[in-house]
Amino acid sequence: MDYLFILIYIVIILAVIEINVIIFTLTGLERHISRFQVISMLTGTGFTTGESELIISHPVRRKLGAFLILFGAFSLAVIISAISNILAKNFLTKEIAYGAGVLIFISLFLRIPALQKILSKKLQEEMEKKYNLEDLPVSDVFLTGEDDLFVEIPIHHDSSYIGKTLRDSIKKFATEDMNIIFIKRGEDVVIRKEKLDTKLVEGDQLIIYGDKTILKQAFEKEIEAKEKKITNAENIKTGHL
Repeated sequence: MDYLFILIYIVIILAVIEINVIIFTLTGLERHISRFQVISMLTGTGFTTGESELIISHPVRRKLGAFLILFGAFSLAVIISAISNILAKNFLTKEIAYGAGVLIFISLFLRIPALQKILSKKLQEEMEKKYNLEDLPVSDVFLTGEDDLFVEIPIHHDSSYIGKTLRDSIKKFATEDMNIIFIKRGEDVVIRKEKLDTKLVEGDQLIIYGDKTILKQAFEKEIEAKEKKITNAENIKTGHL
């Protein structure tokens, strides 16, 4: 029976993970990132990746993260206590089983597409009511529609934009939904005032916001080169090359 208690509690932990992964996903985070970060916080692993900033910079995710850290610490203490007393004490297995059942039901219930749509809308409304603009991550401020894109576009070595200004290069898109925020050059230089009249060089990073289709038309080769570079890096990391 004591072993059953530990098994049931592990089920509870897995259910808590799944529930939080779903909620994180509803706030706009990709599912694979959500799962990794939830497990990281729950176990106190403390991965300090760039993805962790997506949690810290978002007020709702930050609150969920605090809960996961506390729940993880409590769960570790419970499991250690259960193992150390496995032959000495009786556990409330029946009550714990009911709790596990409730959590499993919630995790399955949250998978319903219609409910996810409602919750996603409610979470967005909550963000708009209670948090100032400066408290929100960039994605929530700029990406208000499905066609919106906020992207960093690198100027690679064979880009057709090298040696040209943005004013001349993208003038055919001047009336379209495209907003150049700034040009990042190296680690310390940020060009704002002269961003349209500065000749681009290899390594420049264009920070741009606008319509997804327009941006992909204007910077098709640059975006393709960026995606190819990311794919190659991931393949090397996973040993696929």
